[in-house]
Amino acid sequence: MARNKNSDEKITNETVNKKARYEYQFIDNYEAGIQLLGTEIKSIRAGHVNLNDAYCLFKDGELTIRSLYIKEYAFGSHENHEARRTRKLLLKKKELQKLEKKVKERGFTIVPYRLYINERGFAKLEIALAQGKKAYDKRDSIKQKDQKRDLDRMKKQYG
Repeated sequence: MARNKNSDEKITNETVNKKARYEYQFIDNYEAGIQLLGTEIKSIRAGHVNLNDAYCLFKDGELTIRSLYIKEYAFGSHENHEARRTRKLLLKKKELQKLEKKVKERGFTIVPYRLYINERGFAKLEIALAQGKKAYDKRDSIKQKDQKRDLDRMKKQYG
């Protein structure tokens, strides 16, 4: 599909891990590139991605994402990719060092939050330095969400 460079259209192909906002409190967000194979980017553009079970960890000073599900490309050949293979994340060296230092501290983790295609056509993964929520924090999140929904309903009804 060709795009006109002068048009203001943006590709809105994104996958969001909604459960991550509920389970974790985000401290800092980063945008990382992903090292992909040819058939993987085609599956991402088709929207065949699932972030729910994915997690990030450091191995030999490199940040990797595991258990990210990218469906095998339907029109791929014998060189098709594995659906849940380990993929390397691409960040600047200072960002990697900062993240690794924080992860070694107690209670911090790196959570993949959103996968999208940017304006240039590259797949980007939004990751967050996060801290797990306690049970009472989760209840507060639900309470705030319900209050916001009720307020929006009132505005629609009377406004």
